[in-house]
Amino acid sequence: MANKPTLLFVDDEERILKSLKIMFKSRYRVLTTTDGNEAIEMAKNEKIHVVVSDQRMPIMTGTEVLRGIKDASPNTMRLLLTGYSDLAAIVGSVNEGEIFRYINKPWDNDEIKSIVARATDIALKAETLPDKAEQKQDAITSELDVLVIDKDEQTLHLAEEILKDTNRVHWSQNLEDAFKMLSEHHNIAVIISEIKVGSEDISNPLKLLKQYHPNTLTLVVTSFQDTNALIQLINQGQIFRFLPKPLAKGMLERGIRDALWRYNFLQQVPQAVERHEVEPTKEEDTKTISSKIFGYLKKLKR
Repeated sequence: MANKPTLLFVDDEERILKSLKIMFKSRYRVLTTTDGNEAIEMAKNEKIHVVVSDQRMPIMTGTEVLRGIKDASPNTMRLLLTGYSDLAAIVGSVNEGEIFRYINKPWDNDEIKSIVARATDIALKAETLPDKAEQKQDAITSELDVLVIDKDEQTLHLAEEILKDTNRVHWSQNLEDAFKMLSEHHNIAVIISEIKVGSEDISNPLKLLKQYHPNTLTLVVTSFQDTNALIQLINQGQIFRFLPKPLAKGMLERGIRDALWRYNFLQQVPQAVERHEVEPTKEEDTKTISSKIFGYLKKLKR
């Protein structure tokens, strides 16, 4: 057992925990608990490679559990497992728990095994990374730029106000111009984007961008509340933050600063980019993307 990777499952239903333990115990050391506080203590006291938490639990939500484990053990890969498409849970799982995947109940056995296996591989590799713990840096290089993709000028003005003394802000009001800017300005580290810009739904291009250029961090700012679309943006686009409109300056500032810091970290420890690995985009989703956008994406690929 000592040589097996460790999984932690958190769910208030014992039958769920028993099913998961049976499924995974042959390849992993499996820990289970119905108590979110106990899960966080486990993460403080021993090495846990992957945690899978249910969302709706009576004492502590899954989002709160994953946030606590993130603070206690940043290298633990975090997955949210739930039968409810709850907008607040989805947003919290990204903004607070920075999850790797959102898994729906009832789960598909092959799918959950595959996701856990990949998350475990990434966690094991993290053990060999250079000793540069994810600690906040006070200074963010001014050489990094930010791109706003939104017809709403308020988003631009807030970003400019936040970054006026530090970083350059670019602005695009349509998809093609945005990706042209990305291909021309290679120091764009953070994108602040609406999901719909005018009549254009840019979810699929944002997903593909993460495949071609995984270091780029995306903050989605929107009043859009399609939970299935947001889940896809987590799993296929590894969105860094979801921020609801109307935007609060404080939340946007924290999101931008965190994203710029994370970009710096990934430049220093490029192996860590695997933590932002995405599911492949479905073929039917790529058919809506123009050849020009694909051309710009290929220029970005590293």
